[in-house]
Amino acid sequence: MGKQVLNSFRPPVVFLLFFIVFSVVSCDEASKTFIFRVDSQSKPTVFPTHYHWYTSEFAQETSILHVYDTVFHGFSAVLTHQQVASISQHPSVLAVFEDRRRQLHTTRSPQFLGLRNQRGLWSESDYGSDVIIGVFDTGVWPERRSFSDLNLGPIPRRWKGACETGVRFSPKNCNRKLIGARFFSKGHEAGAGSGPLNPINDTVEFRSPRDADGHGTHTASTAAGRYAFQASMSGYAAGIAKGVAPKARLAAYKVCWKNSGCFDSDILAAFDAAVNDGVDVISISIGGGDGIASPYYLDPIAIGSYGAVSRGVFVSSSAGNDGPSGMSVTNLAPWLTTVGAGTIDRDFPSQVILGDGRRLSGVSLYAGAALKGKMYQLVYPGKSGILGDSLCMENSLDPNMVKGKIVICDRGSSPRVAKGLVVKKAGGVGMILANGISNGEGLVGDAHLLPACAVGANEGDVIKKYISSSTNPTATLDFKGTILGIKPAPVIASFSARGPNGLNPQILKPDFIAPGVNILAAWTQAVGPTGLDSDTRRTEFNILSGTSMACPHVSGAAALLKSAHPDWSPAALRSAMMTTATVLDNRNQIMTDEATGNSSTPYDFGAGHLNLGRAMDPGLVYDITNNDYVNFLCGIGYGPKVIQVITRAPASCPVRRPAPENLNYPSFVAMFPASSKGVASKTFIRTVTNVGPANSVYRVSVEAPASGVSVTVKPSRLVFSEAVKKRSYVVTVAGDTRKLKMGPSGAVFGSLTWTDGKHVVRSPIVVTQIEPL
Repeated sequence: MGKQVLNSFRPPVVFLLFFIVFSVVSCDEASKTFIFRVDSQSKPTVFPTHYHWYTSEFAQETSILHVYDTVFHGFSAVLTHQQVASISQHPSVLAVFEDRRRQLHTTRSPQFLGLRNQRGLWSESDYGSDVIIGVFDTGVWPERRSFSDLNLGPIPRRWKGACETGVRFSPKNCNRKLIGARFFSKGHEAGAGSGPLNPINDTVEFRSPRDADGHGTHTASTAAGRYAFQASMSGYAAGIAKGVAPKARLAAYKVCWKNSGCFDSDILAAFDAAVNDGVDVISISIGGGDGIASPYYLDPIAIGSYGAVSRGVFVSSSAGNDGPSGMSVTNLAPWLTTVGAGTIDRDFPSQVILGDGRRLSGVSLYAGAALKGKMYQLVYPGKSGILGDSLCMENSLDPNMVKGKIVICDRGSSPRVAKGLVVKKAGGVGMILANGISNGEGLVGDAHLLPACAVGANEGDVIKKYISSSTNPTATLDFKGTILGIKPAPVIASFSARGPNGLNPQILKPDFIAPGVNILAAWTQAVGPTGLDSDTRRTEFNILSGTSMACPHVSGAAALLKSAHPDWSPAALRSAMMTTATVLDNRNQIMTDEATGNSSTPYDFGAGHLNLGRAMDPGLVYDITNNDYVNFLCGIGYGPKVIQVITRAPASCPVRRPAPENLNYPSFVAMFPASSKGVASKTFIRTVTNVGPANSVYRVSVEAPASGVSVTVKPSRLVFSEAVKKRSYVVTVAGDTRKLKMGPSGAVFGSLTWTDGKHVVRSPIVVTQIEPL
């Protein structure tokens, strides 16, 4: 961890110059898409618009894809490296970066968030109907019941968006619920020559806002789907489907394309459009596809989201699905709300019944003909020692070996449902999908095309040992349907990305978790529930897992909070959700980690699990201004020109470099030097704003991170009145590093809580050691 922390603190201009030099010296003269950040104030007055300036001075009109003028100033264009080298020398060009492909954060509910049932506060009011959620995803299938506008009032007058026309989509597909739909394909189409990218083809994809993938329909309805009765996925999770904010308005921004990912240039254009259109919340379940966190000034999601947040738009993002590895969390910018995933108290259990009578637990969403207790021969292709065989990759299985048998396949390298298809094509009658060590005991249900059951790594090993030790290994699969009231819940999903923050560990990420495992929501009519081309089934709803599913839960929650508190900033909304989050499960114990079965930590869940009922009335909030974010960027070593890449406006840094840990975040990370051989300490300054009763008195309590670590808070009592709504306090965390024993994650954890007898305002404390800079 030390080296990564050290690298993240290099002067940002080094990264920037390295990137430009690298691009320039490339010998590949093929044209690629590049994004240019331009100082908009440098435009000569002779040009009526920035577009005229860009096409006259920087690039030909035919090569320009997007012009950005709201959250970002500049343009994207298809150019050769030689052209980029020339343009980058222009004094008005602040930064240049190559267009990158991003990936959706899926692994392919509302009452669990603390929302009351149909007779409760949220349904009896009109909460959310004045709030607009923009969903950046694969588009939308507008005919689904989840997007009905029945009994909804007029569209908010401030809305300036559009319902764009395209293949199988017209303005008639929008209504008072789905009030806008746009699509962004220029970066995607230009990227077709840079890799294995399928061009948009109307038979498999729609050059319009219509969703050919299903992911966008699912996330949009999770955030704000209307009540849909008698909903299920082939009988699983039967009941009422509804989003977190059923009366909120939706606008779909299609930036991702089936089997092709999402390009930065299109995402940035969507940020520009959404903010201009008038959205209040942006939901973006997208992240880096290479597992490497880019500096904020080279990350269009960070840049675009800053432009949105600085204009009062709340941006909810997914943490990523590279857990349970440490430092895997993505979307790290402190102005983004970064959401991890947990389970809910509903499961879809199945069992593997071995020939010797043992029953092993798993999960499945298979809904076809059952095996009815019949025992079949059990085979593990991995006994051959060939990796592709054990993974059940395409064309890897010998039909003579698997025909009429249940096949055990190892998870990894190809989609889980695709492995089942490989087994089915080879003549297998069923599949057992076994986790490896990296996935541990974390299980995800899938709507397989043949009888199939997913099992954890331990159960997988038991089955493989049974095959090795038995002369005639047999098994059958039994599917149990839907079970409610599961304990423990929530549990941290094994795939949910974990901290610490790999760019700036002073900021704890993820911020918190929300439901993201086996979530039922609306689905496209274009593909079956597996998403495979060969899946001819069609279903109105589907069950998916991923931090992609957790993110829209928070987007819907933010819409309800924004409706109730329209004057709250994005930082205040996030603070309300963080400080009221719970760290306990439905057994009243610390949430466990699905991957290990052990207790989880703030590196796994941030501040805890979202509890919207409590977030409505948090008592105190930690607010953050645009200037606070600029000071943070100064504090991590960014210079004014680099900061301007992010903020658009010229920035100036204080003479004395600010401490980045003093950003008014609702969490504390004390980093002690690893070389320290005695008492080390770290001091934090925080300011809270009273949003509860005017005359309130809050007292502090501390849960120390470990023995030998002291946490001092001054003052220990905060008094608010009609005249005094803000109070500041100082926290000092100190410890003897010679006696400090770090946990398995390299840190120890505690908390700081303010309470007035009614409100409980809790912040996590992390203490860790790093290499000296």
